[in-house]
Amino acid sequence: MTSTQNSAAELDRYERGMALLQRVGGPAATAVIDSLADIAPDLGRLTVEFGYGDILSRPGLTLRQRQLATVGALTVLGNAAPQLRFHIDGALNVGVTRTEIVETLIHASVYAGFPAALNGLTVAREVFAARTDLPAEPPAPSAPEGDRFARGSAALTEIDGHAGEQVVAALQDIAPDFARLLIEFAFGDIYSRPGLDLKSRELVTVAMCTALGVAPQLGVHIHGLLNVGGTEQEVVEVLIQMAGYAGFPAALNGISVARAVFAERKINQNSDI
Repeated sequence: MTSTQNSAAELDRYERGMALLQRVGGPAATAVIDSLADIAPDLGRLTVEFGYGDILSRPGLTLRQRQLATVGALTVLGNAAPQLRFHIDGALNVGVTRTEIVETLIHASVYAGFPAALNGLTVAREVFAARTDLPAEPPAPSAPEGDRFARGSAALTEIDGHAGEQVVAALQDIAPDFARLLIEFAFGDIYSRPGLDLKSRELVTVAMCTALGVAPQLGVHIHGLLNVGGTEQEVVEVLIQMAGYAGFPAALNGISVARAVFAERKINQNSDI
């Protein structure tokens, strides 16, 4: 490839990235890039070219899915409030509802604790208040009534199957009460809530676990995403996207976990034939 062709390819990446950045970010899309002009203009260019031109423009996930994954990852990281604000706003711009955003933030309480979820909701409140262009939505609905343990056990089986059951069984000899709380809260209270479908919940969970670097739980939830209708391509795309938000080591570690999960499922599938 000649230098002229290289220049054209780089320009194409930048233009593609800028178009997508403007679609996600709306009127404020270039504010962050402009703020880098006096200190690190190359970082601004790389953000556009790599983050948007190379990654977010990839097929395999919708923009709605990508924004939910980003909101989930930034919430659990807990150290990037300005970026979380931008991407909550961006999620609204690409058709994610306020209810879906709130449910993603509530969901984060399982994986990063209540402080992360509460801080995320504070950011969301500010974004929602500023978006007078969008119609108001009612508060996120509550979880269904009934026995929390029974509801949680059913959800655990549907989502994580054997992998989830193994996690609970491994706790019985040391912390059976923790196993019960896990089922009642994580699956009975949170996963069973309406407002965000199971596939979206598992997609954001994969993003959260990748960002947090918790490999065993990531493996369980890659299984879970595949169990509720996700594809291997969607799993890989979430992991690639996390390179931009949690770094290449986190994404590479996630890819290694996914490789093992895919291989295990293929072996089990062949053994059933």
